[in-house]
Amino acid sequence: MSGWLAVAGLGPGDAALITPEVRETLAEASDLLGYGPYVARVAARPGLAIHPSDNREELARARHGLALAAAGARAVLVCSGDPGVFAMAAAVCEAIETGPPEWAALDLRILPGITAMLAASARAGAPLGHDFCAINLSDNLKPWPLLARRLALAAEADFAIALYNPRSRARPDTLDRAFDLLRGAVGGARPVLFARALYSAEERLEIVALAEARGAMADMRTLVLIGSSRTRLVPRPRGALLYTPRSAA
Repeated sequence: MSGWLAVAGLGPGDAALITPEVRETLAEASDLLGYGPYVARVAARPGLAIHPSDNREELARARHGLALAAAGARAVLVCSGDPGVFAMAAAVCEAIETGPPEWAALDLRILPGITAMLAASARAGAPLGHDFCAINLSDNLKPWPLLARRLALAAEADFAIALYNPRSRARPDTLDRAFDLLRGAVGGARPVLFARALYSAEERLEIVALAEARGAMADMRTLVLIGSSRTRLVPRPRGALLYTPRSAA
């Protein structure tokens, strides 16, 4: 039987949010690859070889999965959220582009999942109800000046902004630098949603004004969403709704 590689998104955390397509593909897999905590979200079973790896080994992990598929394995490379949003699908495409010619002929399946900004938006209301953008706040693969320019342009364009990978031990000040930049561009009135550990027992949602937002309020399990000038907070007994109207002034 010919091998294949599937790159699968496991969604934001709750097993109920894994798509039926991903579940069926995992049931067929001979090999499972991914960052250790994501691999741990998939139940072990007889006949499934498990290959966990470190968070910063994306390209090596992609090459490993492609090599397994080339050898006839039914390999699934898992990640959180959606594999095409700041995740493993791009690393697999890069590995194919720069790898042996036979990898280009492999059966490659990229299976979508629910990414963090969509999960956070659903929990809060509809803050992505109008135009928005997503920015990866990690400067591991891009320099801070480029990141700062993109933040400034997003603020100028009046997008709602979803910030992925906002803060880590290696980057304790990046989110505060981003908040300072945005406050200088748009003031401090815009709402900021901190959505941590969505759809898990540790879930926490907090909404503050940009003037009050601090980097210490987030970690790598947090999605930070900054509203546009039109994003509103609507009080209600069951909890406020954060939403951006569908129309622009």
